[in-house]
Amino acid sequence: MNDQTEIQLTNEQQQELEAVLDRARAAAEIIETFDQARVDRLCQAVAWAVANKKVFRGLADMGVLESGLGDPVSRMGKRMKIRGILRDVLRQKSVGIIEEIPEKGIVKYGKPVGVIASIIPMTNPELTAAGNAIFAIKARDVVIFSPHPRTRKVSYEAVRRMREALEREGAPADILQCLINASIPLAQALMARADLVMATGGQALVRAAYRSGIPAYGVGAGNATVIIDETANVEEAAHNTMVSKTSDYGSGCSCDGNLLIDASIFDRMIGQLVAEGAYVATEEQKAKLRAVMWDSAGHRLPKTVAISPQQLTECAGFSIAADRKFIVVHGDGVGKQHPFSSEKLTSLLAVYKYSEFDNALKMMKEIFEVGGKGHSCGLYSFNQEHVHKLALAAPVSRIMIRQPNSAANAGSFSNGMPMTPSLGCGTWGGNAASENVTLKHYMNTTWVSIPICEDKPSDAELFGDFYDPEQEQ
Repeated sequence: MNDQTEIQLTNEQQQELEAVLDRARAAAEIIETFDQARVDRLCQAVAWAVANKKVFRGLADMGVLESGLGDPVSRMGKRMKIRGILRDVLRQKSVGIIEEIPEKGIVKYGKPVGVIASIIPMTNPELTAAGNAIFAIKARDVVIFSPHPRTRKVSYEAVRRMREALEREGAPADILQCLINASIPLAQALMARADLVMATGGQALVRAAYRSGIPAYGVGAGNATVIIDETANVEEAAHNTMVSKTSDYGSGCSCDGNLLIDASIFDRMIGQLVAEGAYVATEEQKAKLRAVMWDSAGHRLPKTVAISPQQLTECAGFSIAADRKFIVVHGDGVGKQHPFSSEKLTSLLAVYKYSEFDNALKMMKEIFEVGGKGHSCGLYSFNQEHVHKLALAAPVSRIMIRQPNSAANAGSFSNGMPMTPSLGCGTWGGNAASENVTLKHYMNTTWVSIPICEDKPSDAELFGDFYDPEQEQ
């Protein structure tokens, strides 16, 4: 059911909504006429407008300053994701015939979906806006961005720069627009009036997108859990864990949250994590960290999300050396009553010891029942049977083998995962897609069918041992 009638807007918000929608519809009529070469060039133009080092450094600094979350240094790496998204879309067709299957007599044509409502999270205000813009322009859509109120300025600035790039190319700037008076009610009203919703953010917002009555793609919560078996290269696993955990102070849902380590290499792995910059909290310190990360009802407290390990421990009432890059706590159990087994979204991870791989799989499933089901897990192993068993057992949409989740599961230049800022988590995570949300999700497709030679197996072939010709008399 469409919830639009239940949404209360101020006069100013209603006027803004009507104005951006009118401009969007007008721009949609124009971009729909563009050919493949034109939209490809526009994709390049808007990508460069935000992905060049000088501009993105300013956006990264602005985003951290505005939100108080994340690390401007490691956040710079996200501009590489924009390059990857651009690489992927430039290699695909989106205008006219996009695919032909001669043996089936099928020809597919790409069509725009229309006006997209794009919900931008405060943890990724620059990359999500840029990535969604590139996908949408490639598909000949128009986008109205609804930024998180806590990062509205940086999202607006990113969109402003992309609008200027469109104007320089003689295209309507209103292909991309950003709400000025960003708020939850205005975002809900926008979602109810768009043709498609791309919702990247908290679970309450994603659920609101699905209730809007408009087709929507959302993302699920993360709680990336990584198994490190007895065959793992400990040095590689520890280094990649550090890379994943320190990316933007663990703000992303893809950052490693839990390590399940084989007992035979557990002590070595902990030692190597320390060598990579980890601080291993004592039991007393762990209790203090728990108190500042979750309230008594188990709800994650925002003041300790995406902050440095030094800031985190200061909040908890103790201090650590300046060279420590992330915090490790020993897991004390799995379940709702053990919050360290849930999503952390900061520069801290939990470690667990296991014996026998089947027990690791059992622990992995239990952790995902706490949170993060459908998102991501990983494995450091050279045992292909372990890879296969994990792939069969894990209730997730993506598994990274010997790779840091935060740098790999949304696509990297050293794997084949599609580049994206949005990770669908399937029905496990309450999402419509169980894959990386990419260009195809921004397009409508028209199938043209041409007659082919009849492809009709006999009843005996179809039904096998169940076929009884006498019953067909």
